Amino acid sequence: MPLPLPEFLLCCLGAVSLGVAKTGFPGMAIINVLILAELMGAKASVGIILPMLIICDFIVYPLFRKYASWRAVWPMLPVSAIGLLLGYWLLGAMSDETARRVIGAIMLIMLALQWLHHRGKELLKKLPDNRLYQGFSLIFVGSSTMLANAAGPVYSIYALTRGFSKETYLGIQARFFLLLNLIKVPFLQNLDLINGESLRLNALLLPALLLGIFGGKALIQRVPQQWFERLLYLFSLAAGLRL
Repeated sequence: MPLPLPEFLLCCLGAVSLGVAKTGFPGMAIINVLILAELMGAKASVGIILPMLIICDFIVYPLFRKYASWRAVWPMLPVSAIGLLLGYWLLGAMSDETARRVIGAIMLIMLALQWLHHRGKELLKKLPDNRLYQGFSLIFVGSSTMLANAAGPVYSIYALTRGFSKETYLGIQARFFLLLNLIKVPFLQNLDLINGESLRLNALLLPALLLGIFGGKALIQRVPQQWFERLLYLFSLAAGLRL
C-alpha cells in the first residue's frame, strides 16, 4: 500500500540524508536508519536501505577508482564473509523488536568508534597490527553491515591501524563496501527483506537520494565541519538510545 504523504516525506528526508552522507558527512546516514526503522520496522529497514547504498556506491566508486586496487580488497573478503554469515543468521533469528535494539546498540557502538577515531588517533595507532586484531575487525565489519548497514567507523579504525594513506583508505573503502553490499543482496532477498514492495519504495525515493548525493558537495562547502559533527554526535546518541 502507498505510504501516507507525511511518512513518505520523512522517507525522502532519510534518502537525502543518506546521499549527503556519501559525499562528505558520513554521520548523516544515521538519520536514514532511524526514520526507516521507525516507519517500516527495524528488519524491513535493513532491506530498504541496502539498494540505496548500492546506488550510492556505484556513483561514488568512480570518484576513487584511481586510488588503491582490487588486489588490496580480496584478502579482506574471506574473513568479512564470516561476519556476513553471522549477521545473516542473527537477522533471521531475531524478532523485529530485538533487531530494533540490536541496530540501536550498533549505532551507539559506531558513534563511540567514530568519536574515538576523530579524537584518539594517536591511541588507535598503538593498537596491534596483527592478524588476530585484523580478523576480529573484519568479522565485526561483516556482521554490523549485515545487521544494520553500518560499519564505516570499524573500517576507519581498521584502516588507521594498517597505516593506510588517505587515498588508499578511500580507494579500498569504495571497492570493499560496494562488494560487501552486492554480496548481501541474495541473503536479504532470502529473508524477504528485499522484495517487490521494498524495491518500489526505493524507486520512489531515488530522486531524493540523488538530490542528497549531488547536493552534499554544496552543503559541505557551506556548513562548518566542526559545528556539524557536534550536532551529528548528539543526534546519533539520541537515535541510538531511542532504538
